[in-house]
Amino acid sequence: MATATLDPVLTTAVDLARAAAEEVAGRPHLVGEHLGTVREQDRVVSHQFATTAPGYVGWCWTVTLSRVPRGRTATVSEVELLPGDGAVLAPAWVPWSERLQPGDLGSGDVLPFVADDDRLEQGFEATGDLDVDVMALFELGLGRERVLSRTGRAEAAERWYRGSNGPTSPTAVAASAPCSSCGFMLLLAGSLRTEFGVCANEWSPDDGRVVSMDHGCGAHSQTDLGPVPTDWPDAAPVIDEMAQDLEISTRDDDAESEPAVESEPVAEADPVLEADPVVEAEPSVEAEPSVADTAPADEPAADPAGE
Repeated sequence: MATATLDPVLTTAVDLARAAAEEVAGRPHLVGEHLGTVREQDRVVSHQFATTAPGYVGWCWTVTLSRVPRGRTATVSEVELLPGDGAVLAPAWVPWSERLQPGDLGSGDVLPFVADDDRLEQGFEATGDLDVDVMALFELGLGRERVLSRTGRAEAAERWYRGSNGPTSPTAVAASAPCSSCGFMLLLAGSLRTEFGVCANEWSPDDGRVVSMDHGCGAHSQTDLGPVPTDWPDAAPVIDEMAQDLEISTRDDDAESEPAVESEPVAEADPVLEADPVVEAEPSVEAEPSVADTAPADEPAADPAGE
């Protein structure tokens, strides 16, 4: 199979391609060096030029030339600025329905109509009977072409319950009583009235918002309600980090709370034992004085033999 070759007439028309690129760019210096030639099909060739425009790194000017059969003159078909290898590209386009986030809608913004929204379903349809239609429109409030479907109600309930106005928010956890017992609670209509209502207390941080029945805040209509029952012990012990202070404090508390233990009375002494003196250390026994020791100094000592 023969390999396709580049058209010589179109391949050599580099100056024609550059002039076309400079004309589209508006400034000749925005068209850089010639990068090469690409065969598109028979008698159709594209010339590529680098671009020096800021912010278009990796892009190139692409000029497509062509000629008629048996013609010897090149003609400019189109000029485009196309991304090349390593070009910085914008992220892939995402539909607005997937790109829009809660809170993005501002003043004056209008969302497009969605005919097949699964959150809605067919509402009241006129019957042709004037009395029935008037009653449905004005007395029962059914004059809407579409109403919330089961899916729409389930999504709303899940979003509200998991949000900041549900039972897991810090305000609700710290509250002394739930919204279900508050006098400022306005119940919703329909099937959601058993789980949600609207707060009508201007002092509450949730005023005018949908709150769950087990939500709560510090602006309850009965602010003198007792503390909420808890599973924690009634009196949790206070532990001192200083073991020595804890030990001393415990001993002092015990001494104050418990009566002092009196010492056992000393048994009365037995009468027989009273006569006996308390046993003390015996004094050293002195030798009995001799006659010589007791005699006056001027008298001679008596002779022990009687002489």
